[in-house]
Amino acid sequence: MIKRTLFFGNPAYLSTKNEQLVANFPEEDKPEKTIPIEDLGFVVLENQQITITNALLMKLVQNKTAVITCDQQHLPCSFLQPLVGHTEQTVRYRYQLDASIPLKKQLWQQTVSVKIANQATHLKSREKYSLKLERWSKEVKSGDTQNHEAIAAAHYFQNLFDIEGFSRNQKGIPPNNLLNYGYAILRAITARAIVSSGMLPSVGIFHHNKYNAFSLADDIMEPYRPYVDALVYDIVESGCNLEELTPNIKIELLQIPALDVEIDGKQSPLMNAMSRTTNSLYECFYGSSRKILYPVAE
Repeated sequence: MIKRTLFFGNPAYLSTKNEQLVANFPEEDKPEKTIPIEDLGFVVLENQQITITNALLMKLVQNKTAVITCDQQHLPCSFLQPLVGHTEQTVRYRYQLDASIPLKKQLWQQTVSVKIANQATHLKSREKYSLKLERWSKEVKSGDTQNHEAIAAAHYFQNLFDIEGFSRNQKGIPPNNLLNYGYAILRAITARAIVSSGMLPSVGIFHHNKYNAFSLADDIMEPYRPYVDALVYDIVESGCNLEELTPNIKIELLQIPALDVEIDGKQSPLMNAMSRTTNSLYECFYGSSRKILYPVAE
C-alpha cells in the first residue's frame, strides 16, 4: 500500500480523534478535514503558525509516519523519528556497529557504482552524453578510492541542465533550490526506512561526520538521487518560474515517495523500494547477504 503524503503550507491546528488526523484551519471558509492516520507515510509542516497536539505526534510516530518540519526558507530541516523502530532493534544495532571496514568499503563500492549507472541512464534518456558515466560505473573500486562518485557527479550536472552558469551548489542558481527540496524529502524517506529496519541512521558506511545525524541515510539515498533529478528536470522543462518554490512545484516534489522505480526486476513505489534497500543492507550487516538491493533506472 502506498502511504499518503500530507503538506501543510497554511496556518492549521492539527489534532487527533478516533485514530484520525483532524485538521482545522483559521480561515472560516475551510471545513474541518480528517484523514486516517494508518494511511499516512509523511506529514510536512511548513507554515510557522501550525499547532500540533502531543497526542497526534504520538500516534504518528507509532504509525511510523515521518513528520518533517520546515525552516523559514520553507526547506525541510528536521525529521521526527521513533525511539524504537523495530522489535529487534538492539540486536540489529550491534550487527551494524560491528560491521567490518572491508564490508563497508564493498557496500560503498556497490552504492557508488549503481548511482553512477543510474545517472548515466538518466542522461541517456534525455539524449545527452552518457558514455563516460557508463564506463566509470564499472570502474569503481572498493571504498571508491579514486573518488569516482564526486568526479561522476560533476560531469553529470555539467551535462544535465541546459542552463547557462548552472553548477550543483546548495546556494547556487535554480534549479538548485528544487534539488535541495527534493533531496531533503528523499533523505527523510531514507531515514524513515532505516529506522523501520532497526538500524541507526547516524552510523554510515562512508559518511561519518560527527555532526551529521543521518550519515547512513546520506549513503543509502545516493542511487535514488537520479529519480529526484528526473522529476526536477521535467519541472524545468515545463517552463515554470524556478526562482521560488511555489505551492505547485512543492506538490510535484512531494510526489517523490510515490515515484515508480524498478527494483529486483519489478515496479515499486520509491518509498517501498527504499524499505527493501534498507532491509537488504541489514542482511549484509547480519552476514546473510553481500549485496544491497538498489533500484535500476530504466
